[in-house]
Amino acid sequence: MSRAEQLLSPEVRARIDRWIAKYPPDRKQSAVMAALRIVQEEHGWLRRELMDAVADYLEMPPISVYEVATFYSMYDLEPVGRHKICVCTNISCMLRGAEDVVRHLEERLGIKMGETTPDGRFTLKEVECLAACGGAPMFQIGKRYYENLTPEKIDAILDSLD
Repeated sequence: MSRAEQLLSPEVRARIDRWIAKYPPDRKQSAVMAALRIVQEEHGWLRRELMDAVADYLEMPPISVYEVATFYSMYDLEPVGRHKICVCTNISCMLRGAEDVVRHLEERLGIKMGETTPDGRFTLKEVECLAACGGAPMFQIGKRYYENLTPEKIDAILDSLD
């Protein structure tokens, strides 16, 4: 049994296969970003063994998978909290108060950027542009964007989460 078969469930492999089918047969490694996203959704984060399984499944060198996983901020290489708060600190958000957003979140949650609360509920992650510049400052939790943030809005958002 291959490493991919051991670590990637049949459902995950089927989802990856749908992405592989979108590319020419000799270019299956083009599905690496989708494969990493799918595996992360299944496991919560991408430990090295899972990235190696993706490399095996896509028939590519593990280092090529690591390069993708470490370049993009959407991939988590260590465990994250139940609610990962991705705070944009790029130019538009920075000019419109991202530093205040970060300061408020760190004070409210009692953690620094890149850390997870002791109860495992929240992780703060600094990210590059999330393409919501018109609504700056903003952050993303899960698949949802929250824009035009103020301390009051942030508190209401955090209070609404389980």
